[in-house]
Amino acid sequence: MITSVYDPLDESFQLDPYPAYRRLRQDEPVHYHEPVPAHGEPGFWALSRFEDIWQAVRDHGTFSSASGLTYHHDEIAKLGLAPTMVMMDPPQHRRLRALISKAFTPRRVAMLEDRLRAFVRTRLTVLESKAADGATPNLHVDFSSPLPSFVVAHLLGVPQQERDRFDPWVSAIVSLTQGGLRADQMSGNDAVQQMFEYFGRLITIRRTEPGEDLISALIAAEIDGDHLSDWDILGFCFNIVAGGNDTTSNLISHGVVLLDRFPRQRDMLLTNRDIIPNALVEFLRMESSVQALARTTTRPVKICGTEIPEGEKVMMLYGSGNHDEREFGDTAEELDITRDIPRHLGFSNGVHFCIGSHLAWLQARVAYEELLAAHPNIGVDLDHAQRLRSAFTRGWHSLPAVNLTTGAATGS
Repeated sequence: MITSVYDPLDESFQLDPYPAYRRLRQDEPVHYHEPVPAHGEPGFWALSRFEDIWQAVRDHGTFSSASGLTYHHDEIAKLGLAPTMVMMDPPQHRRLRALISKAFTPRRVAMLEDRLRAFVRTRLTVLESKAADGATPNLHVDFSSPLPSFVVAHLLGVPQQERDRFDPWVSAIVSLTQGGLRADQMSGNDAVQQMFEYFGRLITIRRTEPGEDLISALIAAEIDGDHLSDWDILGFCFNIVAGGNDTTSNLISHGVVLLDRFPRQRDMLLTNRDIIPNALVEFLRMESSVQALARTTTRPVKICGTEIPEGEKVMMLYGSGNHDEREFGDTAEELDITRDIPRHLGFSNGVHFCIGSHLAWLQARVAYEELLAAHPNIGVDLDHAQRLRSAFTRGWHSLPAVNLTTGAATGS
């Protein structure tokens, strides 16, 4: 069912939000969403046009992140955790980001490529083995989802023998954030606590026995005598898991869905693999893994003739902005892997531009280089797929794969 009514908790909207976004952009670019007490949904505002969102997320003085990222006003208190970097404004945010960036560098990420490529090939083998056995391979479960979990575990120095403990923690945090950090959806709270206790012990060990992992590098990061605290490092661990796992896996899965939907674009990509990086940007624009996050106004602000009062939650509808015809032209809702995209909202912008974007691009690029080399005609069975239900992210629980190349060899 297609709906043109914006209701982030409505199932039909979550399955296909784009008609509702289109109507908002056309008729009500600054929208007030009335409270829905029966759903525990407060009133909030929503911005749907690209330029309005772009300017808002760059104006942290007016649109603050310090009250959380969802439309719930008390989410930080309900979490029971101190705010992490994504829930801070400058100057506190600027200090943490600068220190973390000293350790979490593009060079450190690039060093993962060979190890990541080898792991991608093992996941392709899982798909192929299932197909050979007459079972249904699942692109999202068997291929896309394991990649970020593997990469984050390796970055943070989780030993191979302890990955069985790490993966459930990741699943718990991802489930929690998909629900928008709602206290009534925190069935994974115990797992989150276990992860924090584990990394707390690991940080203590690394302070006296540093290794080659990212946690050791974060401990060593220093600017003018300033260092990261244990909580700063724990908060980063939480952010990289919560913000990087499902978003990256959904980018990878959505790309196959889009190539299935636009077969001429697939043909173009198979003819010229050099445009994979640009294609990934277009995949993320077309199907933004993060559809919306909120900021809170610190003063009254007028946009498109409508005044939003001080202290109001404002949802930045990234998924809508990335389809805005005013920014991307008449073909905004069509896939064009050669599109020139000087700016987009797939990683937000401003001070909160995604600090892990270089890690996401590496994973997605390697995944597509290997996937298309082994299975150039891979497709998906949408009739038996299961969409993620979330007011904030867009993705998959399950995505059966079809058209795997029989007897494929996954590189040398």
